Amino acid sequence: MAKIKVAVIGVGNCASSLIQGIEYYKGLGPGHPEADLGLMNLKIGPYAPWDIEVAAAFDIDKRKVGKPLSEAIFAAPNCTKRITGSAFNKKDKEKDPIVKMGHLLDGFSAHMEDYPEEKRFIPARRKPAGIANVLKKTGARILINYLPVGSEQAVRFYAGEALKADAGFINCMPVFIASNEEWAGRFEEKGLPIIGDDIKSQIGATIIHRTLAKLFEDRGVKLDRTYQLNVGGNTDFLNMLNGNRLKSKKISKTQSVQSQMSAPLSADNIHIGPSDYVPWLHDNKVCFIRMEARIFGNIPIDLELRLSVEDSPNSAGVVIDAIRCMQLALDRRVGGILHAPSAYFMKHPPRQFPDAAAKTMVRDFISGK
Repeated sequence: MAKIKVAVIGVGNCASSLIQGIEYYKGLGPGHPEADLGLMNLKIGPYAPWDIEVAAAFDIDKRKVGKPLSEAIFAAPNCTKRITGSAFNKKDKEKDPIVKMGHLLDGFSAHMEDYPEEKRFIPARRKPAGIANVLKKTGARILINYLPVGSEQAVRFYAGEALKADAGFINCMPVFIASNEEWAGRFEEKGLPIIGDDIKSQIGATIIHRTLAKLFEDRGVKLDRTYQLNVGGNTDFLNMLNGNRLKSKKISKTQSVQSQMSAPLSADNIHIGPSDYVPWLHDNKVCFIRMEARIFGNIPIDLELRLSVEDSPNSAGVVIDAIRCMQLALDRRVGGILHAPSAYFMKHPPRQFPDAAAKTMVRDFISGK
């Protein structure tokens, strides 16, 4: 079977976890008793995790650009836990691509200059690669966007390069491409699939929060106020200390929870978003959720929850399914928004559905219905 060839924009913690994870499951292989451990789906159509090959990668950090991808995923400021135990060595060097220089644009926040080099990006001074040309040359048919939150110009640039290269686009961060009518129309016109926007984690703060909001409503409980506060120590949280880069992130996370309620809360009664950067947490994300509500007889009920999870593997566990769903769309020559995968895998899809319904929709999509 032909490999699923993908390219990644941004060789940060999320890309590191995804690439390590592909190698991890490849090492287990079919028939291993734990081959499906931590996966929502071992097989999607004919595709298993080990059928994915990262054919190209782009970054702007001088410690990653020009390096083999198998080395770059462990370079600073990456700090996620290792899945494979050590840097993997591929027998076939041609399948260990050299990281190409990306286009900086607004992908770097100036406030990071105030932090130690081991905690932040250090932009390389190289000529950017021709993105569409690299995609065509390597045969990558799927482009995965892992740019930092707030990279509005850069995300639109790379989405345009995907269109030029006849590649599908998986938008893992909250700049609205799939949920933007104009951009979605451009992908549909070219017959290219798009999944977006803003990846949900397997068991993350937003998926738990929206599940609880739906549970409250289904059980006749009136939710009056709620907050979700997130702290972490990776580069994503450092980047988000710049409040000017947070607008779309807050919209995405808030709308994801609000979508599960028939009557959304007023802005004064809901607060969801990144709260602070704690360096020693590294890639661990700690979330605090509080929900204040009323049950039978107008009696108050409060719920408080604390979640601690390694942030990047939590994301990779969903992206690995999004990739394979997109490959099915490419195989079937289906273009435009992939509504079922977007609703199930993303916080801000073009159309929101309850997660149970979205899961059924994805199964139907996989089966070809």
